[in-house]
Amino acid sequence: MDELFLKLNNPGAAPLSALPLLPVAEFRRALIDALRCPGRNLSSFFGVPDPSGPVRLIAVLTDDAEGTVLLSSSEVGARYDSLTAECVRFHRFEQEVHEQTGVVPEGHPGLKPVRFPGRSGSGISGVTVDCPLRGYAAHEVAVGPVHAGVIEPGHFRFQCVGEEVYSLEITLGYQHRGIEAMLRGGPDKRTLPIMETVSGDSSTASAGAFCQILEALDPDSRVSRRAEALRTIAWELERIANHTGDLGALAGDTAYLPASSYCGRIRGEFLNMTAELCGNRFGRGLIVPGGFGYPADSALLGGILDRMDRAARELRNALDLMFDSPSVLDRLENTGFVSMETAREIGLVGVAARASGLRRDIRVTHPYGGYRFLPPALCCAKTGDVFARAEIRRLELEESFRLIREMIGNLPEEEPSHAPGHLPPDSIAVSLTESWRGELCHTALTGPDGTFSAYKIVDPSFHNWSGLAMALRGEQISNFPLCNKSFNLSYCGHDL
Repeated sequence: MDELFLKLNNPGAAPLSALPLLPVAEFRRALIDALRCPGRNLSSFFGVPDPSGPVRLIAVLTDDAEGTVLLSSSEVGARYDSLTAECVRFHRFEQEVHEQTGVVPEGHPGLKPVRFPGRSGSGISGVTVDCPLRGYAAHEVAVGPVHAGVIEPGHFRFQCVGEEVYSLEITLGYQHRGIEAMLRGGPDKRTLPIMETVSGDSSTASAGAFCQILEALDPDSRVSRRAEALRTIAWELERIANHTGDLGALAGDTAYLPASSYCGRIRGEFLNMTAELCGNRFGRGLIVPGGFGYPADSALLGGILDRMDRAARELRNALDLMFDSPSVLDRLENTGFVSMETAREIGLVGVAARASGLRRDIRVTHPYGGYRFLPPALCCAKTGDVFARAEIRRLELEESFRLIREMIGNLPEEEPSHAPGHLPPDSIAVSLTESWRGELCHTALTGPDGTFSAYKIVDPSFHNWSGLAMALRGEQISNFPLCNKSFNLSYCGHDL
């Protein structure tokens, strides 16, 4: 097995020559066998076109038991035997490879574009349905891409019999900005601001993953323990603000307006704490290569801690009311169920995975930054329904409060840092962070001049949109807003 994979820590980097290049049949078998092992997960799978040769497929796997990252690759021509037929976790990845490179995964059970109808070599155009439903009382309901209220665009097509949903087809791509293409040739002055806007509500998680890529590529770079602790505080404030907003939105979808109103206001309090650190409520410019972008003395951090404790008490009161309300629990429990087996099979990550009983949290299994010295407790549920996804957020809020208190209470003294400089040529690097939605994977390849020849980002939403489709099976169509909000996935994070 060792000769089939390059093994890295998180984050980690190596010369591109160290990345195994396997015959496609051996590559395919190695990936399928590896993912049959408990605790092995697929983090990224993408194609790198060569204008003068074949497409190089690169796979990034995680090993939870060892806390390592496993990489392998193969070169393919116009076609290769699909992996999806034996491992469903490759389903959307192979669709994307086909869409971006034209390579056909032979035998793929549902080959169609991930984002751009009509752009692949499949001849598919327009919004399509994999398995049209036939029969008496069968009908389809189309929603979007334009939605009521402030929401990103996406098309949802429900196949129903009466009010019961048999299948949900999700079509995205309306938010595509060509981010991965813009990153090639970097890093330069615009690279970090681009990273911070991959998915705006996960700015610090994405910036952290990118900075760790640069720091892994340059062995002379050094991030101080204090900067690592401050980065961790920023990541946890981002988690707190978004979990609070999501719980308020779930309360709103159950028409429980007291918790909805309180959480909406309190979320603003947590965002303002991030603004105190850097002048921006989304943490732009807060995490930079080599360290932390703004000074943070004990007086500033002490004031943030006091405000956090006051807001946390108010939040607990609102959530106690919400989770003690029979009308709320009646809507949350046994709604939008995803089993542990299904979650594992399709490769769910983050809150959605942990709500179904999967023990997946990069902060715990592949610790980075301040989490190497102060790991969070891994919060899991078993029921896999909307209630479980809400409960995970509630539990993680308390863990985030604890982490921030301990980080501020035991903040190391400032030490010299060394920002990464010129990147080595012909190298590959991987960086994983646990954004508030789940696992975020960045993979970078450098060319002969030390600039990015390819940069791949896998947002947690890329893994989890399939989970939302599964959660709607057998549900009443009226439960879609509640199920959708319990996942709260990113459209723009998917459409890179």
